[in-house]
Formats: sequence, structure tokens, C-alpha cells
Amino acid sequence: MIIHQFYDKGLAHASYAIIRLGKMIVIDPARDPEPYYDFASFNSADITGIIETHPHADFVSSHLEIHKATGAPIYVSKLLGAEYPHESFDDGDVIQLADVKLKAINTPGHSPDSICVLLQDQYGNDKAIFTGDTLFVGDVGRPDLRENVGNITAQKEELASQLYHSTREKLMTLPPNVIVYPAHGPGSLCGKSISPDLQSTIGREIRENYALMQMDEPAFVKMLISDQPFMPKYFGYDVEINKKGAEAFDKSVASIPEIDHNSPLQDKVLIVDTRPYDDFKNGHIKGAFNIQDGDRFETWLGSTIGPEELFYLIATDKESMETLIKKAAKIGYEKNIKAALLAPDAGTEKIPELNLVDFKLHTGNYTIIDVRNWGEIGEGKIFDDALTIPLPELRERLSEIPTDKPIVVHCAAGYRSTVAASIISGQINTVPVYNLGEAIVEFGGSKSEVGS
Repeated sequence: MIIHQFYDKGLAHASYAIIRLGKMIVIDPARDPEPYYDFASFNSADITGIIETHPHADFVSSHLEIHKATGAPIYVSKLLGAEYPHESFDDGDVIQLADVKLKAINTPGHSPDSICVLLQDQYGNDKAIFTGDTLFVGDVGRPDLRENVGNITAQKEELASQLYHSTREKLMTLPPNVIVYPAHGPGSLCGKSISPDLQSTIGREIRENYALMQMDEPAFVKMLISDQPFMPKYFGYDVEINKKGAEAFDKSVASIPEIDHNSPLQDKVLIVDTRPYDDFKNGHIKGAFNIQDGDRFETWLGSTIGPEELFYLIATDKESMETLIKKAAKIGYEKNIKAALLAPDAGTEKIPELNLVDFKLHTGNYTIIDVRNWGEIGEGKIFDDALTIPLPELRERLSEIPTDKPIVVHCAAGYRSTVAASIISGQINTVPVYNLGEAIVEFGGSKSEVGS
């Protein structure tokens, strides 16, 4: 038997293939189905089933596309209300994969329709469990994503209570040597303190996972609903896409128009400039957002721009343009791209360079904007008098920024402050807007950004 994990670092998403005697089941596939086809071909296996543990909020799944291409049935909980062809997969249901079994376990909590998938070997022994977003290494799924979306909605307190029972009555009763394969790793916004490890065991999680420690239900609920990370704008949108099933990946990506770099751009359409900051600050179109390509591009794109908003995508070169369109498609945002282009000659707006010496000596002469997330801010402000506006809230709170002094924007390592400075400078032109950028490390910042 083969168990293979596919891992997308950009979205901290793990999906799986299980192969037994020439038959393959895919669990929680990513938007691009090609890696699963390639893996099946390499191992001379046929894809005979696709399992969705729940309708994902943080990425778009290729379950429907794989079904259409292979004829393999999609297995989901009946509670999901799936609008695509599927077979119900709930408590007591079994998928036979040659001589091994995959058993459904309903585990509501992260969502009302969450399931885990227990793998039993040919001798009937419990070997592994695919936990979706119910149980991570060192964490459990957040319970606050289904208050307004999905077939079944529920308040976070209710879902947290359900998760208490799902973990203690269904998962923690499994043998301690059962391997845990979660749907996410560190950096995912579906949990708040996920371990760097991408697999574990039930025994290890019972010993080490803070959420599985001995406590009563009210204490668990209070702990779980507190200090959760921000929710990107696209999360509810992706739940609905996954409930219906997405358009084929290659076809959808290929439909995005690529235009000449000097083509006129339509007014009131957002502009996302993905070039490196040094290129952007030396010349860009006024009002453009500088969301640079990088490990978390998808997250910050979907946290800054809403699923109903169109935008032009500016890239450094043709290759990066194609890559970025595919990254946008991973969260269902390819259709938001009005057109893609290279940097236009009309991009002459500049972001001024901060006099770091003067700033260090006279910080009181500047309005400082801290765009880190609330969890980071709660651990301590870097500048005591900074105005705190986390990046995902910035566009809605621009009116709160004073304009009587030059503005300096900072985050933890420079990526988010770059996005934020570009947004602010596009709206405020009465005072200079500076990006402190990576120089934040001189004031106690970190050398890497965080996802929560």
C-alpha cells in the first residue's frame, strides 16, 4: 500500500493519494488535478474515488474535475449539501480499496459537515486517519468559519462544543499508533498554532496537543474561540465554490486575457502589481497594490481584495504572469483578473525613501501604522504610539489614518508593510507615505512574516 502526501507550501495544504493493488483514492485534492493524474500514471493505478473531508474555505478543490475526467465517484458527507454528483460518506459507510477499507467518521466542529477517514489494512487493523481540518499536528481546526456560509451554518460556540466531542469521543479513542494525516501544516489560517510537522500519531497528539489536554467542555470552547487568526475575504467564497464544484483548472486559467503592457486600463478596476518592491517603488501606476509574488501571495491577495472585485494583474515577465494566474486560481480568483500585463510605461508613481536616521531620532514626528495581525500586536507593540490596523482591515479603515504628519508603515518583516504602504499612498497624497520594510528588524521585528 502507498500513502503519498502532496503539499502546497503557499497555502499550507496537504492532500493525499492512497494506492492499493492498482486502485487509487484521492483525499482533499488541490485545484490543479495534474499531480494526481501523474502520480496515478507513475504507479500504474486507476483513480477510483475522491473524498472531500468538508467544503474547504482556504482553497478550491478539483474534486469535480477529477470526477469528470476519470468517472471516479466523489464521496462527501450528506450534510454538505453538495450540488455535484456524489455518494454520501458518513458514519458507518465504507469504501473498499482492493483489500483495505476507508471508513467515514463524522467529526463536526471545524464545520458541521466535517468527516475524518479511517484507513484499515487488509487485516482489519486501524493504520491511519485522514483528519481534514478537524485535527492538525499540535492543533485543531478553527470553529468560526461557518457562521454565514455553507449548507449548514452554526455559531462558533456551537461548533467548538461539537469539536470537543468529536475529538474526545471519536479520535482520541483510536489506537495510539494510528498515523494522523491532516489537511494543513504551519501557516494555515484554518488553525492557530499548527506544528511544523506534517504528520503525527494519535498517541502523540493526546500527549502534546494543547487542545486535547484534559479539560471540561466550557474551558475547551472558551479556549478555542479565543485568539483565532484573521479570516481572509475569500474564505466564504471558496466554501460556496467547493459546494458546487469548480470549473476545470486549465480551461479557466487559459481564459484570462493577456494584454499589451501599454493597453489602456479601465477606470475603477483595481491594479495588483506583483513585481519586487524595488521595481514597484521606482515606478508604478497610481493606486496599484504591490502584492509581491512569494510563498503567501494567495493568502494576501485574498485578504486584501474581495471575491467580488475585479483587478488587473501586473507581472515582471511572461513566466511569472502564468505562475501568478495559477496561484490566483488556487483560491478561485482567476475570474477576478480583468487582464494580465507586464509593467506599463505609464507607471511613473514612486514611493519615497525613508530617512532612517531621522526616523530613529524623531519617531514622534511621524504617524506610525502597525499592520501586523492582532495576535502579533497582542504580544507587544514595536512602537508604543503606533496606530494598529491589521492589513486585512486596512482598506476599510483608511479614514482613521491622520494626515498631519508623514506616515511610516511597518509589519514584522517587510512584506505586509509593502502591500499596506502601496494601498495608503494610493489614497493619501497630502503627506509622504513611507514603507519601513525590512528595516523593522532594527527595531525588534522578525526576519519572517507569519500567517496568523
